[in-house]
Amino acid sequence: MTQSEMPIFSKTFDLLTWLLPMTNYFPRAHRHSFTQRLLATAFDLRERLEEANVARGPERQAKLKEADIALSKLRLYLRLAERWHWLNPGQYQHAAAMVAEVGRLLGGWQKISNR
Repeated sequence: MTQSEMPIFSKTFDLLTWLLPMTNYFPRAHRHSFTQRLLATAFDLRERLEEANVARGPERQAKLKEADIALSKLRLYLRLAERWHWLNPGQYQHAAAMVAEVGRLLGGWQKISNR
């Protein structure tokens, strides 16, 4: 399946497109620490997926595992942003739904790659 046919790529693109402008509303004092980590993790997730798409065998599995780790970190950072009231409950719910969908797609890809 090509990248354009894989829903995980459009879902992560949508997540990044939503997340990047949202961080402009985070407190200025934390934009160079927390916000940088949040965005770097989101971009790392997408990059690991890109790398997994071109890799094969054990290398693909390793890249998918790295993507899964980045996704876990992203969940943590989003929960913190909501806890600190940088995201309102509706925004957090939207982000969590997008992340959950990416997680389901990633889990499916990992299962298929293990065969």
